[in-house]
Amino acid sequence: MPKNSAIDLTPASLNPLAAFEKPVAERANPRTMPGTQASCPIIFLEFNELCPRLLDNWMRAGELPNFKALHDTSQIYITNVDVEDPLYLEPWIQWYSMHTGLSYEQHGIFHLTDGPRAGHADIWRLLIAAGYRVGNCGSMNARRFDAPGSYYLPDPWCTSERASPDNLNAFHSFVAANVQEYTNDSTGLGMGDYAKFLGFLVTHGLTPATVFSILKQLGTEKLVDPAEHWRRVALLDRLQFDVFRHYQLSMKPHFSTFFANSVAHLQHAYWREMEPEAFQIKSSEQNQKRYGDAILFGYKETDALLGQMMRLAKQQHARIVFATALSQQPFLKYEGIGGQHFYRVRKIESLLKDLGISYRSVQPTMTHQYQLTFDSNAAKEDAQAKLASLRLDGRQVFGFDEADDHSLYFGCSVRSFQPEPAMMTVGNRETRFQDIFYHIDATKSGRHHPDGCLWIQRGTGRRQPHDDRVSILDVLPTLLAHFQVEAPMELQKMMKGKVIPNAFA
Repeated sequence: MPKNSAIDLTPASLNPLAAFEKPVAERANPRTMPGTQASCPIIFLEFNELCPRLLDNWMRAGELPNFKALHDTSQIYITNVDVEDPLYLEPWIQWYSMHTGLSYEQHGIFHLTDGPRAGHADIWRLLIAAGYRVGNCGSMNARRFDAPGSYYLPDPWCTSERASPDNLNAFHSFVAANVQEYTNDSTGLGMGDYAKFLGFLVTHGLTPATVFSILKQLGTEKLVDPAEHWRRVALLDRLQFDVFRHYQLSMKPHFSTFFANSVAHLQHAYWREMEPEAFQIKSSEQNQKRYGDAILFGYKETDALLGQMMRLAKQQHARIVFATALSQQPFLKYEGIGGQHFYRVRKIESLLKDLGISYRSVQPTMTHQYQLTFDSNAAKEDAQAKLASLRLDGRQVFGFDEADDHSLYFGCSVRSFQPEPAMMTVGNRETRFQDIFYHIDATKSGRHHPDGCLWIQRGTGRRQPHDDRVSILDVLPTLLAHFQVEAPMELQKMMKGKVIPNAFA
């Protein structure tokens, strides 16, 4: 895996936050500059990895009326990613490229936690510097900003950035703990965390409809079938929308993003049940019955969310832009070994303590992976050696990737199902594999595909499909053109994307 090779784009001439050093009245504001025309607000919906083919099929079948309504009033594009190697076909890379207008080759952001630590200008900072109010509601791998009239909610996998305004942290902390430990029985949250979360929600937009959905879901799990727990994934989108609407109505940002990952999660987990004919390893009849419509469920829930977004946009005289960055397809690579399985450490802090590892922080990232940070390179090397001592059938249990001299990414590299009891060695002693690791129920069955959606709602109300593809790198310059903002000259020289002609016509 490559190290982070991010280019420093924050000299004074390129740092859009330098505008905050001036009094508000002295900041450049394109909306009030002579000769410029006011631009309508934009709500940018980042529905991660929705698939053009599935959207088309289910719109034709009448399953997605709100997607159909948006589709019929938008410029319709298929996007290309900025990489060719599938190794870099990851959403936290592609969304970062879209937000900054820089290709992976230029920004070098490889890990989910790298973005907040990098110094690249992005769409929010560029618009803030031009005097616009902006909102970021969970966009992936994005750095914090704190500006008057703007709000920032980190993505659920981020623990390095604080939300802004500060009271948003009650929401983020609770959600992050549940997302990062969604496969674990314990999130580490106490009654105080629940109280803060509920207290925040009731004063920041929680609706009776969302409360009813939560109670219905919990009641189904308790009284009907505990296995229906998988449907909880849609509740986060509902809660996040309530909070999003609260800040949209109170702050009235000119540009805001809303990120949702529920469909991507369901596709990764249940494509095998949706299209069993595509796979060598067949899901059981029981699983096909239970999960066969799981992905359709996710799309229909997102369709309902889109309907609420469209009503909110109409209320705010805003336009919708819908993007997916990439999409998914069947994952067939490990069919020969029964599909790709994931194992995760039960209690990571306890394992690190038992191994005598000294570290500064440990942070869950995706599925089975963690990031460790250290005070020295020597401490990192010692930790890697101790983690490497875990062996199963003579093979190293953990795989490693490093970002810098003080960080280490690692995760369980066991991909095949391990019947109990599987025995492993830790240094010179033997222990049960299942005592340290637990099996994540869903076998991976969806993988990333480079095609993405980009729909830009039109002012004329008629659909305009386009045969020519656009790049995800075209999104930033197109948005800046809509808001009549010029990027710093140094950034203009580096951006490979172009303004999409008549995108908002």
